[in-house]
Amino acid sequence: MNSITMQLQADKLIRMALEEDITSEDVSTNAVMPTNVKGTVDLIAKEDGVIAGMDVYARVFKLLDESMEIEMFCQDGDEVKKGDLMAKVTGDIRVLLSGERVALNYLQRMSGIATYTRSVVKLLEGSGVTLLDTRKTTPNCRVFEKYAVRVGGGCNHRYNLSDGVLLKDNHIGAAGSITKAIQMAKAYAPFVRKIEIETETLEQVAEAVEAGADIIMLDNMTPEVMKQAVALIDGRAQTECSGNITKENIARIREIGVDFVSSGALTHSAPILDISMKNLHAV
Repeated sequence: MNSITMQLQADKLIRMALEEDITSEDVSTNAVMPTNVKGTVDLIAKEDGVIAGMDVYARVFKLLDESMEIEMFCQDGDEVKKGDLMAKVTGDIRVLLSGERVALNYLQRMSGIATYTRSVVKLLEGSGVTLLDTRKTTPNCRVFEKYAVRVGGGCNHRYNLSDGVLLKDNHIGAAGSITKAIQMAKAYAPFVRKIEIETETLEQVAEAVEAGADIIMLDNMTPEVMKQAVALIDGRAQTECSGNITKENIARIREIGVDFVSSGALTHSAPILDISMKNLHAV
């Protein structure tokens, strides 16, 4: 995550998370640490995984106290093993204690997504299929979660509703038909935007091709039907398959011939990576 993104988007979201956790004061910390005492704490991996969010982790402490020192021994994209020392944070012990949970929440969540994503990417290696995420993200955490997908080796689908035209079943219902939805999108959307439309049957695929869709999503189709759909499209549009795609079943997509596969599981079902702050002591 570059410094511009951190300043424009991440900082305000991290502040909101800190404000959620500290509405007036950290009563527990203030009770045992009434004054500023310099201390240090270790950041330790408690299981194997892929790391994402080290800058966000560090930023939590910096926003509480700019003088905090963070020494990092790994970076985003690195694979860590259980027991690895990932970083040391040094400064006011009150800041170490008050920022711990928020910092770990971000790092554990983002690293879990990166770890899960990398495991899925490996299952698609050599297939030519690009793995995409979705908008099924935690509210106010999209910038972090989509970044974590990229760290894990996946690619981002549209970031939000302003990013691109994706006509789903309810859009089609509102327009009246696939053809009408595509025609209306072509008339409304700037020419630089591709138009993607969701289909559920071969009849809908044929209609989408004839109406001039740029990308056709094959939603919740069986592998056999998807193969027929790819043959029907015959290169006249890019193809994306979607619908309950997980690590456990994605291998069936390898040989179908689609260009993209999107999986909401990357962000909504990835377990956190267990990481802990230990050995806090005064220095």
